[in-house]
Amino acid sequence: MKKSYEMDMCSGPLLSKILVFSIPLMLSGILQLLFNAADIIVVGRFTGSEALAAVGSTSALINLIINLFIGISVGANVVVARFYGARDVDGVHEAVHTSILTAIIGGIILIFVGVLLAKPLLELMGTPEDVIDLSVLYMRIYFVGMPAFMLYNFGAAILRAIGDTKRPLYFLTLSGVVNVVLNLFFVIVFKMGVAGVALATIISQAISAVLIVLCLIKMEGPCHLDLKHLQFHGKTLAAMLRIGLPAGLQGAVFSISNVLIQSSVNSFGSLVMAGNTAASNIEGFVYTAMNAVYQTSLSFTSQNMGAKQFKRVDKILMECLLVVAVVGLVLGNGAYFLGNQLLGIYSSDPQVIQYGLIRLSFVSATYFLCGLMDVMVGSIRGLGYSIMPMLVSLTGACLFRVIWIFTIFQLDRTLECLYISYPISWILTAGVHFICYLCVRKKAFARAEQATL
Repeated sequence: MKKSYEMDMCSGPLLSKILVFSIPLMLSGILQLLFNAADIIVVGRFTGSEALAAVGSTSALINLIINLFIGISVGANVVVARFYGARDVDGVHEAVHTSILTAIIGGIILIFVGVLLAKPLLELMGTPEDVIDLSVLYMRIYFVGMPAFMLYNFGAAILRAIGDTKRPLYFLTLSGVVNVVLNLFFVIVFKMGVAGVALATIISQAISAVLIVLCLIKMEGPCHLDLKHLQFHGKTLAAMLRIGLPAGLQGAVFSISNVLIQSSVNSFGSLVMAGNTAASNIEGFVYTAMNAVYQTSLSFTSQNMGAKQFKRVDKILMECLLVVAVVGLVLGNGAYFLGNQLLGIYSSDPQVIQYGLIRLSFVSATYFLCGLMDVMVGSIRGLGYSIMPMLVSLTGACLFRVIWIFTIFQLDRTLECLYISYPISWILTAGVHFICYLCVRKKAFARAEQATL
């Protein structure tokens, strides 16, 4: 079953394979952030502040809508990896075709959701009248590309499940370069504004989707995709949804909680808002790098559970925790110590930079704690449990912050008091996740002995 791009996660040294697997994932995430930044820069510099605000105002809403379906791709990753580790050729075949059909149907549903609900949802968010028409236009065009977006994400999840993180990186790089070129072409030459940025995005997404589908079609072995065989396999789909829906719901609820935190930041005024925005953008690169290790723990644990290599599962968790701690400490503290220079890219205002440094000192410097928390979530989901980590994360990292805002923060309305809720919530949640892992691991091993799913 092992091909040149595939990886046997069930034998041999772990640390080197974890690094080989996770580094292309880190690069993919960072490239995606850079390409997204290019969208903002092009529309801001060549169209104007209204267009910039229109594009920026849609990001939180778009993430909220698509998070549920992205979560299902996590379920696809776990199921494919479990079957692959068990060397269940028919199981992998069923999971691949169920995943791709789910991506297509999900993408079509999202077209209607985005096009029909764009304006009422943006109005509900209080989008200013001078930008709402542009925001609606951007969202409607953007959501037309959802089938391609879903195909790429589910296809990449399948490839990750068998150890291939390199080809998704290649496809993303090519489509990202096309996106930047088309941005410049549509916005500068054709003066299309936000419509040009949205159109460039969906064209680049279509390219990455075509590339990943062609990759699966040309593959030999159990992951080979035959479009004639696309169908839902009930048991496989149920397993994907059992793992993926809680993951997606968690992401959606986190988006809602972040709105509350943002509103607390907004109460300090525009300079603090600017500093917070710049710092959180910088932290996005750190989080993306750490999230790659979460994806690694998810895929490695799932494959080894399928192969019944239970002794390796604990070692995978420990080594992924080590890797994510190093990544988080180096990048997070590096961002803080280089804060003046990095924040200076976003603003030349000394006050904005100072406010950004306050956030970096509390959030970025301790970000490795969030990485530890997420890696444990990846391992628990790899064991086959998804509702438990969702409930723990939502309680410890989401509900806790909401309660903090309405209690402790009201007694001491300072940025320091607001930001310190992040590391405290990460410590509490990571501790509970570790206890949960210890409680369910033996039960998960026993269940895996009896069946693949």
